[in-house]
Amino acid sequence: MQIESFITGKDASLESSIQSMQAKLAALGFHIEERSWLNPVANAWSVHIRDRDCPLLFTNGKGASEKAARASALGEFFERLGCNYFWSHYYLGGTLAQRAYVHYPQEQWFPMPEGDAWPEALLDADLRAFYNPDDAVPAGALVDRNSGNAARGICALPYQRQRDGATLWFPVNLIGNLYVSNGMSAGNTPAEARVQALSEIFERHVKFRIIGEGLCLPDVPEAVIARYPKIAAGIRDLRAAGFGILVKDASLGGQYPVMNVTLLNPHDQGCFASFGAHPDFEVALERALTELLQGRALDALGDFPEPGFDLDEIADAQNLEIHFVDSSGIISWEFLRATPDFDFSDWDFGGSTEQEFAWLCDAIHGDERDVYIADFDHLGVYACRILVPGMSE
Repeated sequence: MQIESFITGKDASLESSIQSMQAKLAALGFHIEERSWLNPVANAWSVHIRDRDCPLLFTNGKGASEKAARASALGEFFERLGCNYFWSHYYLGGTLAQRAYVHYPQEQWFPMPEGDAWPEALLDADLRAFYNPDDAVPAGALVDRNSGNAARGICALPYQRQRDGATLWFPVNLIGNLYVSNGMSAGNTPAEARVQALSEIFERHVKFRIIGEGLCLPDVPEAVIARYPKIAAGIRDLRAAGFGILVKDASLGGQYPVMNVTLLNPHDQGCFASFGAHPDFEVALERALTELLQGRALDALGDFPEPGFDLDEIADAQNLEIHFVDSSGIISWEFLRATPDFDFSDWDFGGSTEQEFAWLCDAIHGDERDVYIADFDHLGVYACRILVPGMSE
């Protein structure tokens, strides 16, 4: 009898998720190889997987166990397959450009207008004003580069606004340029995947605000960390290896489901701030820790930049992009000062995945932003891409 392992935030056991995704990838013709397994401290695993025949198709997974990391990597592989992200930077060729559809059957092509104004059927008036406030971006700039078929027009995909169920058409080019991989997820159920995608959006939005504004976060009391023995064990192992480890509440006073684990290297004064997000406090903290160690052995936790004093440099788009890619950008000394900008909040917004999805949407709506979702289930595993204009760019 197979033992089944369930973890918070997932709607199926790790074993069933892994078996299902592996079988579906094999049926699609992929041959997945597992590479670079790492387990540098207790309860922190990571793995790199790739397709045997095309190693450029790869993803990384992390988790508190070997099975959790494997499921994470497989889920990310399906996320990138379902959202076509593996090929988003490539010209797909003339044959595909002339096919009935280039990206998805539900896509629509909007004729190129004679002038520079964007077609009124794209987005809506508010979103057109948001993306092109000075009318400086001509409609021709919206032609997707995967097809390069300007004569065919502007390719757009339907996204549903969660506030009222309205369907709006977002240009493929705009999605790829502004949102990259942010807000993509795959999961056992739509609610599970959507919670993951929105959590990622919150994580990066809050992280960029903290870094860009030089905010100082409150410490998580040791008594609170002790509630989660597996996480506490990993933190102890890192400290025993000689690293300074700060555990911070990144919820900005209980507003957002985000946590932080920061590593200070005494040998080179490097500072690495890792963030994790999820409506469940424990899951968010675990993600911050496993993100810190994803793809890194203990001897690879060096060569991070020292904290800096120039907040303009730290808030610069180039530094924030480095934080988006691998979190190895510069952190302000203000982040490390003794007096935090917020009090510690012992928050927890966890529930069923449906309840968590509703809470995350409500939190975004409370910030006067909207959630737009596109669903992709053509590969047999539910995947989605979520856009939150003004937050997830």
